[in-house]
Amino acid sequence: MSTIVLGANQYGKAECRLVRIDRETPRHRITDISVTSQLRGDLSAAHTDGDNGRVVATDTQKNTVYAFARHGIGAIEEFALRLGRHFTTDFDWITGGRWEIEQYSWDRIPTGPEGHDHSFVRAGDEKRTTIVTVDGDDTWIVSGLSDLVVLKSTGSEFWGFPTDRYTTLQETTDRILATSVSARWRYLTTELDFDKTFTDVRSIMLETFATVHSLGLQQSLFQMGTKVLEAHPEIGEIRFSMPNKHHFLVDLEPFGLDNPGEVFYAADRPYGLIEATVERDDAPDAGRAWDTVPGFC
Repeated sequence: MSTIVLGANQYGKAECRLVRIDRETPRHRITDISVTSQLRGDLSAAHTDGDNGRVVATDTQKNTVYAFARHGIGAIEEFALRLGRHFTTDFDWITGGRWEIEQYSWDRIPTGPEGHDHSFVRAGDEKRTTIVTVDGDDTWIVSGLSDLVVLKSTGSEFWGFPTDRYTTLQETTDRILATSVSARWRYLTTELDFDKTFTDVRSIMLETFATVHSLGLQQSLFQMGTKVLEAHPEIGEIRFSMPNKHHFLVDLEPFGLDNPGEVFYAADRPYGLIEATVERDDAPDAGRAWDTVPGFC
């Protein structure tokens, strides 16, 4: 007869919204983030006996996030590492956890060559992300971005695919290629200028998307990942999820008009979904780095 036991578990406070205004100079800086803190460790009694003696309240975790922000945030990876070290050091029975942060971008409102000192406009839906996982003496950092929408109006083809009686898609040597890039990469170190690295990785992905003559979104994805890994030996692998944002040519013949590749309608669904990992064949084992990273192959 089998015995019922407690399996893997974690708990914490999810999506603590936090905005910090740095006022050290008259030219303010804004940091807008959402923080999720989840703890793991010797927590069996809380589940089996209702004994909360080792349950660091989720409200305490939320308050810790805000209190730590009083002393600055810095790179979101560094902030997550600070939180992880605090909880696993100050509470002996907390042996690990997971700290996930999303960062939302704001641009200065243009009121001169360098923008306004203390007025901002939200910079679209793109988010910067990180997930720091701690398990005993091991720490992993998986950072990335999501909702980076890109489009090229030419320089993309799609042909040579197999056909059967259900195939209606026409081959093309000139099409719009658009996608919303979600990418996460695994760092091989915790000692790094994360802000500088993020900025460069994002720039490399954008430049590669723009300059590679694409024979398919898979090819573009692989080239984007390859260029990132070539430039950054501190990254072991990068995973992409890239939906096709389809643009279909509108038939204007019923109105007596031609349409030489100028008028399209954008379809939001269904859509092709392209996902892949680009990795070093000699990268150290990922351990638990990807255990709780949803939506990536």
